[in-house]
Amino acid sequence: MIRYVESEWLLPTPQNLKEKRAIIKRVLTRAGQKFNISIAEIGFQDKWQRSLVGFAVVSESHEQAEKVADIVLAFLDSFPEWERGKTTMESL
Repeated sequence: MIRYVESEWLLPTPQNLKEKRAIIKRVLTRAGQKFNISIAEIGFQDKWQRSLVGFAVVSESHEQAEKVADIVLAFLDSFPEWERGKTTMESL
């Protein structure tokens, strides 16, 4: 079972793309290593106060994939540098 998640993020503090990329890189690297998921910024690369992040969780059951996706989102929410906007989830 694959669970795919896309979420928009607002970053109020960066003053330029370099600061935004430093935050995004740090957060996504930590999430990818901690949960062994594929995660990347997939949109708004040219906007310094917005980001679109996508990640995929692969598991043996739908319930487990959904649980891990929820835990990853909670982890991402724990970073004060950004706040989550619209989030969509899809099971493949």
